[in-house]
Amino acid sequence: MMPAKLSVAIRHQFPGFTLDAAFDAPAGLTALFGQSGSGKTTIVNAVAGLMRPQQGRIEADGLILSDSRSGRFLPPHRRGVGYVFQEARLFPHLTVRQNLLYGRWFSGRDGADLSRIVDLLGIGHLLKRRPAALSGGERQRVAIGRAILSNPRFLLMDEPLAALDDSRKAEILPYLERLRDEAGLPILYVSHSAPEVARLATTIVLIGDGRVVAAGPAARILSDPATAPALGVAEAGAILPARVEALEPDGLMRLTCAAGPVWLSAQEGLVPGTSLRLRILARDVMLARHRPEQVSALNILPVTVRDMAPDGDSGMLVRLDAGAEALLARITRRSVQGLDLQPGQPVFAVLKAVSVAPGSVGKGSVS
Repeated sequence: MMPAKLSVAIRHQFPGFTLDAAFDAPAGLTALFGQSGSGKTTIVNAVAGLMRPQQGRIEADGLILSDSRSGRFLPPHRRGVGYVFQEARLFPHLTVRQNLLYGRWFSGRDGADLSRIVDLLGIGHLLKRRPAALSGGERQRVAIGRAILSNPRFLLMDEPLAALDDSRKAEILPYLERLRDEAGLPILYVSHSAPEVARLATTIVLIGDGRVVAAGPAARILSDPATAPALGVAEAGAILPARVEALEPDGLMRLTCAAGPVWLSAQEGLVPGTSLRLRILARDVMLARHRPEQVSALNILPVTVRDMAPDGDSGMLVRLDAGAEALLARITRRSVQGLDLQPGQPVFAVLKAVSVAPGSVGKGSVS
């Protein structure tokens, strides 16, 4: 039975750096997000058993992996961890099929069904090839499959896309989404790419200088003005769950989200009934006191001002209630004064651009 939660609370002193982090990673994909050197990989290595924290406790759904008080420390091979590194680290002399089955053989347990994982990762046509004949994205998919087939309690992924170019990242992202939604494995995922995290994460743990800056559901963390400095103001925004309702005759598709309908250019693979995420950057949201008339923008949502926070010398981040979800707008202080914005005030959010992250990525701006 797969664990529902991974709990981490550790402290370790390095020369010139102290790691002191505590968080819970529930089912789904929990992203450890932060700049290089913030301690993300060290945390993952502690969970994997590759380093022993001086203090603290790590527990996976009742199984104690590490506890400094009792002295318990399970070695890596007894933790049931599937670890995917930046590089695939496949055996070059084995075929894809043999690499996949190695994980099951090494664990000594029957893991996930091979055919199911092959289908999940779209690698059925690669089974007879050797790693040298694969692209970078294909090698990473095989590495993920090998990790899953070792029947792990949870999956650790340390920046698995960092070594790939943009086209290879675009190739593998849909498979990571399927893995998140269908594999039934809790995933701890290290990244310093805000777009990647916004697309994949169900939970976000922001790490800065060895400490947890913020942690919680991805939608809340991404739309919180207080986390914008850690995320990078340019990447601050929100994610809204949405559903494709109809494909229009003029080439647009109509989606529904908590705040109302959204129109985007139709994209291959998106049919009525498809669930997806809309990513809306704060810089792509304009505000109006009254619903704009005779403008080119189609996506205008009624929202309510929740709160505001300063953004540098001249800017403000305005958090908005959009139905049961939240939006974030980045505007100037002068605009706040001109609109006389106050918490609780109804306004309209004009969306200049919306990114779509279903099983395949797309980006559209309808105006």
